[in-house]
Amino acid sequence: MMVPVALLLLGLVIAVVGPRLLARTRWTEREPIVALWVWQCVVAAVLLCCALSMTLSASAAWQAVRGNVFAPAPATVVEAYALGTAGGWAATTAVVLALGGVWTAAMLSREVLRARLGRRRRRTELLVRAPLLPGEEPGTDRLVVLEGERPDAWWLPGTAPQLVITTAALRRLTKRQLDSVLAHEQGHAQARHDWLLHCSGALASGFPQVPMFAAFRDEMHRLIELAADDVASRRFGRLTTALALVELNEDRGVFGPCPVPHAHVPQRVHRLLEPESRLTPARRLGLTAAAALVPVVPLLVTFVPALRTLG
Repeated sequence: MMVPVALLLLGLVIAVVGPRLLARTRWTEREPIVALWVWQCVVAAVLLCCALSMTLSASAAWQAVRGNVFAPAPATVVEAYALGTAGGWAATTAVVLALGGVWTAAMLSREVLRARLGRRRRRTELLVRAPLLPGEEPGTDRLVVLEGERPDAWWLPGTAPQLVITTAALRRLTKRQLDSVLAHEQGHAQARHDWLLHCSGALASGFPQVPMFAAFRDEMHRLIELAADDVASRRFGRLTTALALVELNEDRGVFGPCPVPHAHVPQRVHRLLEPESRLTPARRLGLTAAAALVPVVPLLVTFVPALRTLG
C-alpha cells in the first residue's frame, strides 16, 4: 500500500522542482505560449497526484469505495495494491485530500462568481458612461468608445465581449498602433486567457501556503501579456506594438525609477524592441511533448502494480 504515499511524494517533488526549473530557463519569454502550456501541465500533474492518492487511500479505507474503483479488475490486481494492509492513516489521507478538492472547487467557483459580478458591474458603468442610442441593443457593439483623459483600452469578456477604448487613446495612437492594441486584446479573448487567470487565482488564494500556486498565478499574468504581444506584433510589427504600449502607459509612471503597478510594461517594451530569436520548431515541439508527458507520470505510478500483475 505504498502507491498513495508515492503519489504524494511525486506531487511534492513536481511542485518544488517544476517551478524552480521553469524560473531558471530563459526560453519562456521567447516562447510564452509554450511556457503557458508547460505551467499548466506541471500544475495538472500535481493535482492529478493528489486526486489519485485520494482515490487509492479511500479504496484502502472503505470497502464500498474499493468495490466501485476496482469493480472491473481481477482479484489479483486488487491484491497487488495490498489495500487491506493500510492502517488508519488511509482514511485520514483520503478525507484531507477530499476536503482539499472541495476547497479548490469552492475557490474556483468564488473566482468565477467574482469575475461575473465584476463584469456585470463594469457593463453597468459602461452603459452609464456610453448609453445606448435608440434602436440599439446591449452587447451588439463589439467596440465602445468612452470619453476619457487617460489613454486606455481593455477587453470586457463575456457572452457578448466588447473592446473598450478611450478617446484619449484614439487621439494619441496612430491607426496602425490602434490596430495593434485591438489585436492584442483579441488575442486575450481568442485564447480565453481569462480562464487561466481564474484558475491560477483560485489556487493561489485557496492555498496561499503553497509557493507553486502563487508562482503559477504570477506567471500566468506575465505570460498571457507576452503571448498577446506576440499576436499583435506578428500582424503589425514589434515596433508598432512597442510604441502602442508606451503611448498607453507613459502617463501611469511605469517607466520611472520607482516600482509601480504595471511595472512589467518596460520589460515588455524592451522584449519587443530587442527580440531574441525564437526556438526552432523541433525544440518547441519537443518541449510541448515533454510537458504533456508530465501528467502521465502519476498515471504510470498508479498503474504499475496492475501492469506488473497483468504482465
